[in-house]
Amino acid sequence: MRRLSLTARLSLMFMLAVTGVLGAAGFFFYQLSQHHFDELDRHTLDDKLQASRQLLQGLDDLAQFDALRPQLQALLGGHSDLSVRIVDAEGQLLFADTGATRSAEAHSHGFADTDVPHEKRVWRRRAGVVEVAGRPLSVELALDVTTHKVFFHTLTGWLWSALVLCALISGVLGWLLARSGLRPLREVTQVAASVSAKSLTERIPAESTPVELQQLVQAFNAMLARLEDAFVRLSNFSADIAHELRTPLSNLMTHTEVVLTRARSSEDYQENLYSNLEELRRMARMIDDMLFLAKADNGLIIPQAQPIELHALCGKLLEFYQLTADERDVRFELSGAGHIQGDPAMLHRALSNLLSNALRYTPDAGVIRLDIEAGEKGVVLSIGNPGATIPEQHLPRLFDRFYRGDPARREGNPSNAGLGLAITRSIVEAHRGKIRCSSQCGWTSFEILFRPRA
Repeated sequence: MRRLSLTARLSLMFMLAVTGVLGAAGFFFYQLSQHHFDELDRHTLDDKLQASRQLLQGLDDLAQFDALRPQLQALLGGHSDLSVRIVDAEGQLLFADTGATRSAEAHSHGFADTDVPHEKRVWRRRAGVVEVAGRPLSVELALDVTTHKVFFHTLTGWLWSALVLCALISGVLGWLLARSGLRPLREVTQVAASVSAKSLTERIPAESTPVELQQLVQAFNAMLARLEDAFVRLSNFSADIAHELRTPLSNLMTHTEVVLTRARSSEDYQENLYSNLEELRRMARMIDDMLFLAKADNGLIIPQAQPIELHALCGKLLEFYQLTADERDVRFELSGAGHIQGDPAMLHRALSNLLSNALRYTPDAGVIRLDIEAGEKGVVLSIGNPGATIPEQHLPRLFDRFYRGDPARREGNPSNAGLGLAITRSIVEAHRGKIRCSSQCGWTSFEILFRPRA
């Protein structure tokens, strides 16, 4: 079953709302008008009945009734729609106006104050009893309200016709208003449909959109900005991969071509194979690193949850790098302690990348500090080293793949492909932690926060 469009839904709701309001207004107008006419009819009958009582109560004897007849005729016979009868206790008719015959059937229904239909006409009755010389006289009044009933019947038809007409008109107007109001939404749809890899720079102007759609437009523009940034990073990553892989492949091809230019001794062939093996190992490490990052991006890296004492883990790493540090008279300083849950092998790899970077850029006779601090928010491990200050604009991108924007920290070793910090961040995030870098006044520090597990 096909669902209604948003325009059709808004039009239908607008039509129902307008129809409901007009229907309620028509219903209350009908009831108010009917109540008004009913009150007028009752007021007329009550006035005539009260006046008749006052005249009759002035009689001392029924023998004087004939003398009162002209006054009754003047009082009660002046209305063409009013019929009056006065009868005694035995049922003898004492007075009747010219409409008595026409309303005889209406008077025969008793004394209840009701609307009585008769001969396609409707009568409203009112009756009362008056004591004259000890004898009760019954005064019966009947008012022809047929004209009122016909008016209300016609009014009902007009109200229903107007309600149907207004419903149709409101439906058309609602459709036009909804279509006009949803124009900004169609513009968003058009921009979304036109988005491609070559048009990620397009944005929807938020100034001309209604307040209700501004949050949607801002969210959409923010999504386009994230897509553009991700696409640029992916394009740069692809270019960097091609560049990094081209160098070892070119070396392999050059070495092989030189060796094949003439016959060589077995020692020369063996030396060339060793050189080729080194380039192949470099390519293998690069491919392994890229596969690791691809798994991290897809959430496929699930670290083991083992208790780890960070001071002991850092101590083992420092023992491994101590020989390299001694060659340049670089000292390590380790302080603090903290326990976390994680994968020892993965954390060993992440911290090894940070320590190797620190050793690479620390000047001779420098000091590398490792500080561990446990707090309420978790365990913080910071690794700091002296060296050239990294410009602030490069700090947010240090953890991007193949990023080497800062010449002062450009790797000089061909075996470094620029993936170490990206791998470190992936490992830290896999452990539900955060890593950041700060550099000022010749001191660079990497700070890792390991949050406690819930």
